[in-house]
Amino acid sequence: MEKKILNSGLPVIGILIFDGFLTNEVVAPLDVFTKKDSAGASLFNVVLIAKENKIYTSEEGLKVLPDFIIADAPKLNVLAVPSSMNPDEQVKDTALIHFIKLQNQTTDYTASHCAGAFMLGEAGVADGKKIVTYCGGSGALQNNYPKLLVQDDNITKVMQDEKIISSNGNLVSYIASLDLLEKMTSKAHRIHVENELLINKLK
Repeated sequence: MEKKILNSGLPVIGILIFDGFLTNEVVAPLDVFTKKDSAGASLFNVVLIAKENKIYTSEEGLKVLPDFIIADAPKLNVLAVPSSMNPDEQVKDTALIHFIKLQNQTTDYTASHCAGAFMLGEAGVADGKKIVTYCGGSGALQNNYPKLLVQDDNITKVMQDEKIISSNGNLVSYIASLDLLEKMTSKAHRIHVENELLINKLK
């Protein structure tokens, strides 16, 4: 692994990865925040962060190397936490949970997609905040973490409460990432990125 060289003048978006991560939930923030503005300038550093320096394989078989390990990760403006089909494994991983706690102390935003909300619950960083998880997961999230204000996943697809932003995951991760992009830049840049992504072609 070669550490990615960062532009010190740009905010840093960190995306957590681990074995079995759901591809869309990592690709969405990567795709959205790496798009350049209309003048061709990058607005963010975007990095993949993992516990170890090794190849990680997504649920769908995509193989990825991290840019940083958690032990030497840069200070993040945003931490995005995806999910897997076996989220209990990540919830029980004390190193990952500690990393979320640590970064949340200084992030501007901490985001979760799908069952990544359970990791935020375990870390205690969203206590007292409105949060949403995967479709059908609201009851389990609320039961496991009663301090969270869990929203009905049948109604809410993206939820932001102060610095915590969460989504149902999968392709909804794109909507959440675009919502956050707009908050960090402008409506005009969001539209520019949506055009770059050809989202209008999906309507």
